[in-house]
Amino acid sequence: MDKNIILEVKGLSVAFDGRTVVDDVNFTLQRRHTLGIVGESGSGKSVSTMALMGLLPKQAVVTGSARLDGTELLSLDEEGFRSIRGKRISMIFQEPMTSLNPVQKCGDQVVEMMKAHANSESRVLNSELKARTIELFKEVLLPRPEKIFNSYPHEISGGQKQRVMIAMALINNPDIIIADEPTTALDVTVQKTILDLLKQLQQKHGISIIFITHDLGVIAQIADDIMVMYRGKVVEQGPAETVLYHPAEPYTRGLLACRPPLDSKPRRLPTVEDCLSNSESQRLNSEYNNEPDSKFKIQNSKLIEVHDLSVTYTLKRSIFGRPLQTLKGVDGLTFDIMEGETLGLVGESGCGKSTLGRALLRLIDHSDGSILYRGQSLDSLSRSQMRALRPKLQIVFQDPYSSLNPRMTIGDAICEPLRVHKSGERRTENGEQTDATNGSPLSSLHSSLKERVCALMQQVGLDPDWYNRYPHELSGGQRQRVCIARALILQPELVVCDESVSALDVSVQAQVLNLLNDLKERYGFTYLFITHDLSVVHYMADRIMVMQQGRIVESGTPDQIFHNPQCEYTRTLIDAIPRIAER
Repeated sequence: MDKNIILEVKGLSVAFDGRTVVDDVNFTLQRRHTLGIVGESGSGKSVSTMALMGLLPKQAVVTGSARLDGTELLSLDEEGFRSIRGKRISMIFQEPMTSLNPVQKCGDQVVEMMKAHANSESRVLNSELKARTIELFKEVLLPRPEKIFNSYPHEISGGQKQRVMIAMALINNPDIIIADEPTTALDVTVQKTILDLLKQLQQKHGISIIFITHDLGVIAQIADDIMVMYRGKVVEQGPAETVLYHPAEPYTRGLLACRPPLDSKPRRLPTVEDCLSNSESQRLNSEYNNEPDSKFKIQNSKLIEVHDLSVTYTLKRSIFGRPLQTLKGVDGLTFDIMEGETLGLVGESGCGKSTLGRALLRLIDHSDGSILYRGQSLDSLSRSQMRALRPKLQIVFQDPYSSLNPRMTIGDAICEPLRVHKSGERRTENGEQTDATNGSPLSSLHSSLKERVCALMQQVGLDPDWYNRYPHELSGGQRQRVCIARALILQPELVVCDESVSALDVSVQAQVLNLLNDLKERYGFTYLFITHDLSVVHYMADRIMVMQQGRIVESGTPDQIFHNPQCEYTRTLIDAIPRIAER
């Protein structure tokens, strides 16, 4: 094997219960280089790398060869893998909150990794292990490393948790780090910091990196070589510059095309399916994108008016319940949302975006200010009056899996708001419940509701035959469509999209963004679109508000914000957007 190659994989295949999910994968990883593996969810990216570390379940059938400096990994038993994991090959997982032990302090978890690979004959004092961990925390740019050493995962931010995971991966000086979607749900500024940090650590320690992602814009910032996977197979690989600027495969071109552009605002985003099929729909999409932008009609009437809105959290109370320490999540905001408008709200995690969205719907209480819906103060409404108004004000949450009941079929989940608000029901003169749409008795009410749900499922791109499926049987993009359908089944006027596409593949993201715009055009919805992704908000929004530490620091049209930002914070956010440089 070439001395410059640290890892060589040949004919790697993985099957579960006779179904092949990774098929004949071949690649090499050079020393001090970064290999980027790109593809949609389910393409086999993570399964391929987990096979190299022996992390797949026992029922997985792994064949092929993977040689690490001449050592055949796939023939190792569990004890052999334990000697490799964390020592020769370390992994940074996508979601640090689920990867870190919630009941163990961050520092102790890193120390535990050192102890697992310590020489049984050498005696290392706990104080020395702590000092080494704190030193590494400083190296990965964690603020207040001594405090974070003694903090639990829930007490630090997402970016800090990811840095703890990076420190844990580095603690035993591995030869290879596998970074599995380490920046997917992070702010663009935190994402840029993590990418820069990985490059600095690579140069300092001479490690090789396998970086897994679905976003070619991110890969462009870090990879020397790129491997593109689709349905378990490698469809294209080569130097990063060749794959990014001269892609040979339609699938690669599709991944590049479906990212929202910053230099234009097409009527519709192309999807991977368009590029793969090269179909008539692609031609129609191209023509549609060149039409005058007149599909959305913003009305002159104000749907929502917000005046001096503040939301205060109590962090600490006295033994008598008196607030001793408070934090303003939202600090004195005043703005309007026009009927038919998509208002983008952008900012880093913790700036108060989600707090503001929930306060507008009265899902949380605000401490000061007022919210008016069509001129009516929401503060003056009783609980029953607010309940009657809820169908007009809906929300789509960031994580579709956690916001759906795993024991409820997707059809019942979409239908539940209709039952809760008794939408479509009325009573006859003798008190019998009927379906308001056709006057049928209660016995046929369920079937008419099901027809309504199935019709909406079709409109959001879900097969009505999936009515009785459960959330775990659908992909992430399909689950998000279920949440969108559930929010829209009551025909609301305002929909708050709270980071609703942040964790989706760029290809699925394009489909969901097209869907939201299609539904807006058809039904005249008004959106408050909350996100940390500026390329997405540039594409979606008619107007953008930039939020920092609970305040609006800048607002304007997308072109004004992107081409003439007035605030240094806005310029920082724009500069952090991962781009593929023009050639």
